[in-house]
Amino acid sequence: MAHTVLREVSPNLSQSFSTWTVPHAHRKQMTNSSSITHFVLLAFADTRELQLLHFWLFLVIYLAALLSNGLIISATACDHRLHTPMYFFLLNLSLLDVGSISTTVPKSMANSLWDRRAISHSGCVSQVFLFTFFVSGEYSLLTIMSYDRYIAICKPLHYGTLLGSRACVHMAAAAWGCAFLYAVLHTANTFSLPLCRGNAVDQFFCEIPQMLKLACSHSYLREAWVIAASTCLVVGCFLFIVVSYVQIFRAVLRMPSEQGRHKAFSMCLPHMAVVSLFVSTVMVAYLKPSSISSPTLDLTMAVPYSVLPPAVNPLIYSMRNQVLKEALKKLILPTVSQQP
Repeated sequence: MAHTVLREVSPNLSQSFSTWTVPHAHRKQMTNSSSITHFVLLAFADTRELQLLHFWLFLVIYLAALLSNGLIISATACDHRLHTPMYFFLLNLSLLDVGSISTTVPKSMANSLWDRRAISHSGCVSQVFLFTFFVSGEYSLLTIMSYDRYIAICKPLHYGTLLGSRACVHMAAAAWGCAFLYAVLHTANTFSLPLCRGNAVDQFFCEIPQMLKLACSHSYLREAWVIAASTCLVVGCFLFIVVSYVQIFRAVLRMPSEQGRHKAFSMCLPHMAVVSLFVSTVMVAYLKPSSISSPTLDLTMAVPYSVLPPAVNPLIYSMRNQVLKEALKKLILPTVSQQP
């Protein structure tokens, strides 16, 4: 009778793993993903001092992300000057950033603070769904924002017609709706796969690539068509962004006024920086050769695309935007801003 070796984690959640030999008749039952009650996440450090350092570092980043994105949401909602398509999409981006970083960071901080590594099965499913939902929604919204910049620079006379309030609401709703369907499809397909490689996740949060590493090798074909469709969508959005900015730069360079060129670049450069940060970190993390992949490297590479963008995006958008700076100043220091 065939045997298989499964890596199980002891019930007391100790850090050591033991090897079990399980008869083939019981393998299907034990490797069913629904029969696993918890998963074990990868810790940033084993020593108590480094765990506390990780906790405080992530706490600072998390609070900075909540504060900066919260200020942008509040300023956009309260200041009538920011009731334009550009800032409407920026408000949606901030909401997605808050959701994205709140999905992964608090659990990681709690594990470091209490010296734990476990996450329940339902918690892992929730993390996969929510992280996929918020990240795919952010990518969709960045694509829409590139279209907004293209219309504003290349077809300014048609801006009010093509990007009216109703059109903006429809596009934002489409981004959120597509992200929801995308997350449901991937999450359901991922957790329907039988798991043959235990329950140790080589990441500080549950994400689809790490969950697929636990699946049986013969089950990858079920996920292949989903990955292929996702790749086509991602590449299509990326090409749309690239083509949009090629047209934008051609239009900007033809502007006779230096002030007009400066204003156009001020509108576009923050969005380009956010897109570059998001796309480059995700591509490096997911497309790096498997020969150089390791748990430590995967753990390190996850921070730039899962933790930093939500904290950095508000700074990038407000750095060169004078209108947004004034709105934030008015929100933070209302008495000072009203003084002559």
